[in-house]
Amino acid sequence: PSYGSGEGLTNGHLLKTKGSFWEDARSFQEGTIPQSVVLAVVVGIVCGVCAYIYYFILELLLDVIWKTLPEKYIIDVWPESSYFWWIPIAGFSMCIGVGLTVMFLGDPGDLPYTIKCVHEKGYIAISHVPPMVLASLFSIVGGGSLGPEAPLVAICAALGGWISRTVFKQNNRNVVRKHTLMGMAGALAAFFGCPLGGSLFALEVNSRFGVEYFEHIVESILCGEVCVVVFRSLAGMPIEAIWTITTPKLAYATPTEVLLGIALGMVGSLVAFFFAAMHWGVMAIFAKLDLLRDDKAIPRGLLGGCVVLGLGVLIPHTMFWGESEFQTISSLSPASTLPHVWPTSGLIDFEMDSALSCFLVGLTKLIAISFTVAGGYRGGFIFPLFSTGAALGRMIAFFIPGIPVQLAVLCMAAAINVAITRTAIATTLILCYLSGEQCALSAVLASSLVSLFCTGYMPFIKTQIARNDLENSLFFNADEQPLIDDLEDDGQGH
Repeated sequence: PSYGSGEGLTNGHLLKTKGSFWEDARSFQEGTIPQSVVLAVVVGIVCGVCAYIYYFILELLLDVIWKTLPEKYIIDVWPESSYFWWIPIAGFSMCIGVGLTVMFLGDPGDLPYTIKCVHEKGYIAISHVPPMVLASLFSIVGGGSLGPEAPLVAICAALGGWISRTVFKQNNRNVVRKHTLMGMAGALAAFFGCPLGGSLFALEVNSRFGVEYFEHIVESILCGEVCVVVFRSLAGMPIEAIWTITTPKLAYATPTEVLLGIALGMVGSLVAFFFAAMHWGVMAIFAKLDLLRDDKAIPRGLLGGCVVLGLGVLIPHTMFWGESEFQTISSLSPASTLPHVWPTSGLIDFEMDSALSCFLVGLTKLIAISFTVAGGYRGGFIFPLFSTGAALGRMIAFFIPGIPVQLAVLCMAAAINVAITRTAIATTLILCYLSGEQCALSAVLASSLVSLFCTGYMPFIKTQIARNDLENSLFFNADEQPLIDDLEDDGQGH
């Protein structure tokens, strides 16, 4: 029926405005604006508190493992030439923790699994939260090149869906999906400190070419705004830019710089293509060794850890997820400013001071990301890909001295990340916000869009599929709306 002309409204009506505001508020009709506002606030508060608890535990463990223990038991006790052994000691210990978690608590899933659940069921089972919390903490504290963004997305998505189904008794699949997406948006908004960019990322990442769950955008952003206020208030963290690539910052942009962004987008998409090819090759090796089963989680983690930690000993810049390391890499600061790894000098006192060293950091970071994923670590690759782009951007700045360093760094970071995650709009907003480089936005957006188009036929996250329920997106019909109990998982991602 042509709802836009008013026909067909006897059996179907607008999903968000079924009656007047007061009628919808009194009846608390599912999917209506009053219900969505209440759910956005509730989910935002719950996810903000849970994100803070996760963040607090993570920071505590990082401080204990990489600061307190070395200061008490290694510094001035071991020979200084032996300090680097702490990297594999701590790292392999955490690898075993990841493996034990998977073996005894089950597979916690990952970002592709979260996306698959959003499409198929509209929610993530709450049973995935405990193993995800433990596995991701072990992974991140162990120095793997994955970050807390994807675990927080999975955790908060599960919480959003659980609140919808259990507390508010919702069973309409698209309504439950909206509340799941609220949780995902809240997690990324809180983590990035960027409500608009983080929320849009949670929506864009489900599809390969733009936001397909468009009807949930506004409510998800509202939840993200609530969540970032709760999380940042509890953590005592300001909502501000966290990187200073160079000073002064860009004062303005020119059309030439937008063209430069286009060129860098092509280069970044090429890097992502080679990374994807390399990663599938690495995964094939692990599959050939029969290490992808849950009962092989420990040897799988140890094999991945050999490469990740071996690279970390030689080039400490590759350790951890890169949110704070991005500052050191993008500004070519001394290795002593690396915030997490100890010792920061590693084995060979590596420093980023030339085009070659920048290239080595970018290359080894990609290898570390691949083996971290293949090794069964749990985490997100957004910031790791940003860090790779920062290193390669600095390399390009060595070869083309006239290029604005900020543009080289941000455009490369955007292009590589967009090629892998398919999030052109959100990535642009997040990078420009976190770097405080608003004038770089046009060039970074150009780089992101070019990368999106150039890699349109190179799906990295296989569960990013086109939605198949557009007919239920704006209008509600009680006889046709799919319920969450109606769906059987065929295990094929669709």
